[in-house]
This record gives sequence, structure tokens and C-alpha cells, in this order.
Amino acid sequence: MQKHDGMKASLASARTTTVLAVVLSTALVTAQTQITPPKNNYTAEQDVQLGREASVQVRQELPILHDDAVTSYVQDLGRRLVSAIPPELQHREFSYTFEVVNVREINAFALPGGPMFVNRGMIEAAATEGEVAGVMAHELSHVILRHGTAQASKATKYQVGEVAGAILGSIIGGGWGQVISQGTQFGLGTAFLRFSREFEKQADLEGAQLMARAGYDPRDMANMFKTIEKQGGGGGPQWLSDHPDPGNRYDYIAREAQVVRVSNPVRDTRAFDQTKDHLRRLAPAPTTEQATKKTGRTTRGGGGGGENRPPTGQVPPPSGSYRAYNEGNLFRVSVSSNWRELQDTNSVTFAPEGAYGSYNGQSVFTHGMEFGVARNESHDLQTATDELLDSLARGNPSLRRSSGYDRITVADRQGFRTVLSNRSEATGQDEAIAVFTTQLKDGTLLYAIGVAPQNQFREYRAVFDRVVSSLKVQG
Repeated sequence: MQKHDGMKASLASARTTTVLAVVLSTALVTAQTQITPPKNNYTAEQDVQLGREASVQVRQELPILHDDAVTSYVQDLGRRLVSAIPPELQHREFSYTFEVVNVREINAFALPGGPMFVNRGMIEAAATEGEVAGVMAHELSHVILRHGTAQASKATKYQVGEVAGAILGSIIGGGWGQVISQGTQFGLGTAFLRFSREFEKQADLEGAQLMARAGYDPRDMANMFKTIEKQGGGGGPQWLSDHPDPGNRYDYIAREAQVVRVSNPVRDTRAFDQTKDHLRRLAPAPTTEQATKKTGRTTRGGGGGGENRPPTGQVPPPSGSYRAYNEGNLFRVSVSSNWRELQDTNSVTFAPEGAYGSYNGQSVFTHGMEFGVARNESHDLQTATDELLDSLARGNPSLRRSSGYDRITVADRQGFRTVLSNRSEATGQDEAIAVFTTQLKDGTLLYAIGVAPQNQFREYRAVFDRVVSSLKVQG
């Protein structure tokens, strides 16, 4: 651990000044927007368990910055915001922790029950202390409103032990364990960290109120969102993809700021300036991809440092007998009895021996089926399916649609089936892909993807249809 005794002494003095600023700052919050926490099928204790288990994996997989000067500063900000939580949203079970991840991406995330992780890149991008406090207040609001488990409650009542690893997969990019490289992230983990626009607006407004109580101007939060968008570059930073803009975000935060009316707000502190200067003197932070490769994990796939062990392609034909699997109380399906179940953080694949391997750090398969869920903002099946296919095409330049949508019944509800063609990078062979989709009650897209070499697709297509006809879902 690095030692910076002189730095810590000066920061301690600066933090004393910051505490004094809280006393001198006041906020009138009597007319603030009332935020009601959404319905939640989980207990607060389960939030804590989820966050604790996932945070252990975060610390194992991501490079935590062990620098007392920076960590102490972020912890002081976090404690200041926690002290501003209103009584009706306080959870005695929660334990709030604040850590810095030594990566350059502009991102921050908080886990159910209280653990928060702020990327070094977020601090470096902030122009004022209020901007850092704004992002942290937003993330803290997701925690106290229990949005992670509330969002998961919309889909199904997952078992607590099934999702901690999926949460981690969402944080660092996830892995789909298939021959198709998808351009976006879906699955169980995303249900806890990628929020709906409704929950985003709640976190914006509750975060603005937390900032006001802590002595900050909520408009600094809105300014930081603009900074994130401006500095995101091609495609935008991860924070924006995890936190979709509800629309007019800057405007309604500014209106809330007028309501709460903070006098003498904290702008910059000596501790903020010194922390920024200190970070500039450190070695540049790596990207998340560079950092996770050092631990033998990639941001997509987790196949073990980029090793290439392609599938042999020598697989037995599908068995005529079938075996039933119950997947996390989400769905039940019957597949060929000689197919093996392969669990990943965000999906489940069924494939025969010889059909699966790794390519460029990704798990891949050449024969079999994958099942997963895709959260989306559209409750229209065709639109949601179009978005899924677009995400597949973005990661696979040779992917082509061979047919339009067939309207079929999937899990006793309306569904679609379509066929794609692709050139497998792992094997160099042409393959055909059958995609089946339907929606759960809350609009979540449930999909099944069947993959087989082009010259064997006629045989496998009948198997894919039979497997999908056995599908039973809970939601």
C-alpha cells in the first residue's frame, strides 16, 4: 500500500473545511418531489446478501485502487451523502462502503445493500466536487430505493445464490458463451444494474434531494451527466449505457434544484483539488479490458486469457430421448439427453460433447441452443426482437437474415421465429442460426438461439423446434 502521510494530513485539514461547509450550507426541501420506492419481492436482508457476495467477486476481478489519499476522500463524500438519507429510506440492515476502481472508464456502480465502486476515470473527468457527489448520490439513490431487486422482481423471483456472479458479469461486460458475439449485454445480471428509465428518473430526483441535504447544488449532477456524454466518445461510456436518459434529464433536475434551494452550496474543496492533483501524479489507469486480462479474464466471454481451443466439430447426432431442466425458476425446457448444460453468468447453453470450446477468450459452441432474457424499453415483441437481431449483427459483420418472422407460439404466448446465416470465426464454417423470441409479462424478451453448421441445419431445425415447443416460463 502506498503511503502519503503529508498528503493525508493536508486532506484531513481540507475535510475539516468540508464538514464546516455542511454547517454553513442549508437546503429548503419541504416542496421536493415525493419518491415512492417500487414494489419489491426481496427482503432488505437479501439485498445485503446479494451485494456482499457480488462485492467479493468485484474485488477479486477488478483492480481496486489501494491509495489511502484517494480512498479516504471518496469515503468522506460517501459518508456525507449517507448522513443525508431521509428517515423513511434508511435501512438498518445496509452497510455502505465506498471504493475506487483503478480503471480509466467513466463509470460508477452500487450494489444492493450498500457497496459502491467509483472508477478512477469518473473522478478524473469531474470538473467539480459537486459532480462527483452527484454521480455518487445517484448511485446511492438506486440502493436506498432498492431498485436492483425491485427491477429483478418485475421478471421473476430469482434465488439469491444464483445472481451474484451474474451481477459481476454485468459490471465487467459479461460473457455469453456462444459462437455469436453480441454487441450488447443481457441476462440475469443486467436485471440488477441496468435500470429502466422510470427508475433512472427516481434516482435522479432522489439523488438531487440527497445532494441538497448534504449541501451540494443538484445542478452539479446534471452538469456531470453532460460531461459524461461529452467525454464518452464513440458509443458513449458504460455509465450511460447502464443508466438510460429518461428524457429532459437536465431540465427536471434543474427544476428540482430550484425547489430544494441550496444556499451557499459546496463547489470545490481543497480535498477535491488535492485528490485530482494526486491522481495526475500516479501512473495512468488501465482500461477495464486491460485490467481484467491481467487476472485471466476478458470483458467479454471469460474464456481464459485469449486461448484458442475451438470446438472439434465432431459431435454425436441429437438423441431421440429428452431431458428436462429447470432454470432458476425462470423457465423449464426439455433438450436432447446427450446435450450438456453449460452455465454462464448471463445465459445457459445446451450442447453436445465436441461442440463447445473457446476462441479469442470467448466460450463458443457450434451445435446446440442458448437461452437468455433481454431487458428492453419496448413492450412490442417485434421491436424488441429487432433490437436483439441488431445487437447480434453489430458484433458479426457476416451475419445475414435468411427469412422474415414466422409467427409461432412460444411458451403458450405469441412468439417469433427467424433464421440467420453466419460465417463462424471460430471454425471458418458457414452456420445457420434459428432465433426464437417471446415476452414475459413485464415485457422482458425471452430468447432461444439454435446454432448448427449450414449443411446440418435441416436435421437440427426440427430439434430446435421441438425444444422450444417444450418451453414453459414462470413470468
